Amino acid sequence: MKTIIFDMYGVIIKESKGNFIPYTQNHFPKSEHERLKKLFVQDNLFTKAGNGEITSDEFLMTLGYDNPQFHMRDYIENYLTMDEEFYTFAENMKDKYKYALLSNDVSDWSKYITEFYKLNEYLPIKIVSADVHCRKPDVKIFEILLECSGLSTDDCIFIDNSVENLRSASRIGMDTILFNRDNEAYDGKMVYTFNELYHILR
Repeated sequence: MKTIIFDMYGVIIKESKGNFIPYTQNHFPKSEHERLKKLFVQDNLFTKAGNGEITSDEFLMTLGYDNPQFHMRDYIENYLTMDEEFYTFAENMKDKYKYALLSNDVSDWSKYITEFYKLNEYLPIKIVSADVHCRKPDVKIFEILLECSGLSTDDCIFIDNSVENLRSASRIGMDTILFNRDNEAYDGKMVYTFNELYHILR
């Protein structure tokens, strides 16, 4: 059985992580926006959290949230959209494929998302950037996934919404498919929905 490796944001979850920036701007008054912009853009605070250099609580408290656990849950539960077609796809294809997750994310966020949206039963293999201190498109994170799972590149089909990430996977020999929520130009295989993905892979 081959293994389908899914990205989380922009594939299983419809939104990309960029959605958290407007969430934060809406929470704080405009007088705070320049400070927040510096933290996101110049200080790369989100990237540091996604690389495991700081925890979720440290990340959110540095932004100014006084109840970081509440806002982590609030954002995930109320401002992200699970693509419900994923469940149908996963159920229909589970006899033909195994599944894995490869996600650039804050460790606690990824754990909460997979628990809240009941994804753990579908994603027994999970490699998250904050846990391994490495992120896509770095080829190293793909190598970590292969080493941890015992898979070879020939065993894998990688699904992501980023062309750059797909190119890294292709360089080490993985089959790749663009989940094209953002209408990107791409000369490889692409789908726009899980229903289309089902018809390509069945």
